Amino acid sequence: MTRMTRRQALAASAALPLGAGLTAGARSAHAAAEMKGAAMPRFNRFALGEFEVTALLGGSVTREEPQGIFGMNVTPEEFAEVSEENFIPTDRTQFFFTPTLVNTGEELILFDTGLNPDATTDVMSAAGYEPGQVDTVVITHMHGDHIGGLMGDAGATFANARYVTGAVEHNHWSQADNEGFNTKVAPLNDNMTFLEDGGSVASGVTAMAAFGHTPGHMGYMLESGGQQLMLFADLANHYVWSLAYPDWEVLFDMDKAAAAATRRRVLGMLAADKVPFIGYHMPFPALGYVETRGDGFRYVPSSYQMMLG
Repeated sequence: MTRMTRRQALAASAALPLGAGLTAGARSAHAAAEMKGAAMPRFNRFALGEFEVTALLGGSVTREEPQGIFGMNVTPEEFAEVSEENFIPTDRTQFFFTPTLVNTGEELILFDTGLNPDATTDVMSAAGYEPGQVDTVVITHMHGDHIGGLMGDAGATFANARYVTGAVEHNHWSQADNEGFNTKVAPLNDNMTFLEDGGSVASGVTAMAAFGHTPGHMGYMLESGGQQLMLFADLANHYVWSLAYPDWEVLFDMDKAAAAATRRRVLGMLAADKVPFIGYHMPFPALGYVETRGDGFRYVPSSYQMMLG
């Protein structure tokens, strides 16, 4: 009888087709897993000097016909060419909503409140916070996707907080007979502080006028330990169409010429000073830098810079 050595047995096994040694039962035990669907992180946290910043994904929606939103004053051909050059579709766009928490070490500040109370408090809970911990709520402007989480059926969502917003913005909407303002903001007026350009929310948190998107739209500069970060809200709402082409008209900008001028001014400052920013509608985690490129700007998403402290 011929005897097979160990070396010969191993060589013969390696020559078999993959799976030939498995029984039918063993193969069926490894059926494909179910599809999970698209997913992304719900929050992003990093240090800024002595501050801790947590960007919250308060929601995301798809919108069709983006040229009618972001390129109102350009031809379909130009819009399509720019979109294709940047590998983005011309028929759809994705909106992100990014309220941001800043823990200064002395108080917890929430910038904007998202679309509704449930979405915002749910993602806050995922990030380890509860509504009652918020000391200050800052509203950059009065559009519905920024004030939507202020009030719910049970009353004020952030019952222990004081409220801060721009004086120009509040004055405009208080005279506009706007339902969102009347139901979400006006009930909180007695506990609200109104800031002018350069006003202080807290030590290291300064209001910066960025008018145009709305009459009193504000951004906020954070500064701690020699580091800066701007929360620029809706200054620019798309990372290509609004940054590379700051003069392209945006549907939601109430004063389109003023909004374009503000984009150029603020983006120019951020580029010159190399200051990172969070944009409320930028692709989540909405954190990046901007550099001057030709007659416009280029968005540079943050990679690991903010993890380094």
